[in-house]
Amino acid sequence: MVYNILDFGAKGDGITNDAAAIQRAVDTCSKEGGGRVLLPAGHTYNTGSILLKSNVEFHLEMGAVLKASDSLEDYYPLANDGKIVAHKSGVPSFINSEYAGRPFHAFLYGFDQENVAITGFGTIDANEKIFYGDNSGYHIEGTYYPRIPLMLLEKFTHLTIKDVTLKNCAFWTVHLVGCEDVLIDGIRLLNNLQMANSDGIDPDHCRNVRISNCHIECGDDAIVLKNSGDYKHYGPCENIVISNCTLISTSAAIKFGTEGESDFRNILVQNCAISRSNRGISIQIRDNGNVENAVFSNITIETRRFSHEWWGRAEAICLTAHDRKEGVKAGKVKNLHFENITCKGENGIFVRGSEDNPIEDVSFKNIHMTLEKNSKWEIEGYDIRPCQGDGNIRTKISAVYVEHAKDLRFEQLKVDVKDSIRPYYKEEFTTVNSENVVRN
Repeated sequence: MVYNILDFGAKGDGITNDAAAIQRAVDTCSKEGGGRVLLPAGHTYNTGSILLKSNVEFHLEMGAVLKASDSLEDYYPLANDGKIVAHKSGVPSFINSEYAGRPFHAFLYGFDQENVAITGFGTIDANEKIFYGDNSGYHIEGTYYPRIPLMLLEKFTHLTIKDVTLKNCAFWTVHLVGCEDVLIDGIRLLNNLQMANSDGIDPDHCRNVRISNCHIECGDDAIVLKNSGDYKHYGPCENIVISNCTLISTSAAIKFGTEGESDFRNILVQNCAISRSNRGISIQIRDNGNVENAVFSNITIETRRFSHEWWGRAEAICLTAHDRKEGVKAGKVKNLHFENITCKGENGIFVRGSEDNPIEDVSFKNIHMTLEKNSKWEIEGYDIRPCQGDGNIRTKISAVYVEHAKDLRFEQLKVDVKDSIRPYYKEEFTTVNSENVVRN
């Protein structure tokens, strides 16, 4: 069955709030056993929050635009149990608030649903401009935190997101929480490269996730696995495959953390091209969760420095494990494998554990690294934020820097150092307070 939202009263004129009409179509489709809710081409549908429900394919035809409302009052406030709050009294308002991974509002939202798909070659526009704060010319601060994600889908099973274009989000774009059996295939995710916190895809305590054939560019991490504190009851992030993606990020193209209250395990990242990014691959463990059994293979990485507001110093691969704060012990990072990776940019491989928590059992095989100056920003060393203290390690860089680690193996490492970076360059291989670091 096809449920055309125009038949439910949607105007599609880009002015009228079509949320009620779209919601009637979704509700009817789900209640009657399922089918396709159709957003026809040639229209812009202005809307506030939409609740997605079981057995509904939410389909945007090519040329259809779902545009987030200019009015913050059009977004549903959310309670801690994943339900909509009927009245807004007592709900955190649009100001900076304490945050443990759970936003207070959402654009596309759903809780405890199954067999849901978002498909089609149409566009979902999250209307970032309504959240603009200070703009340094390189970094746009949001007006408050946490802002409204384009998509917050919690406790979904059998979820598909395919072919759509998602753009202009001022916060986490696709935030998936406690979801199982997820396919994200062929989407385009286009955010402002200056917009803070505009993550691309954030699987948070999710299992059995496949992210393939996507192009993502955003001003924060492009694909980032998380285990946020407020959702800890959903357990680990595990059985994740990321493949055949092109990624651009002003922060990290692929990241684990820093929210890591549960484990990350059994993860494959393969056949991806990373360019114009502040970091390539970043594993940042600051909480109790561990990282183990992850393989990164057949990846090209191009990095460059960005302005000081962005975390990172153009590291191609960055592995860190530090306690977030006193009394919060970071988990272990172990059994990781990096193979067939070509890196080019303003920094190399950075591995840094802690004195009582070394990074363990990591292999690097067939790594080709070219170090060259390619931005106007200073090359200052390394960045270990978030952490206790300043977080900046100001030093000349090495192609490989290892501190507080053990049982690391490097095979077939080739390093090409261009003249442009030699004033900032120390040496090819630096090891500090580490054991059994072997290079063949």
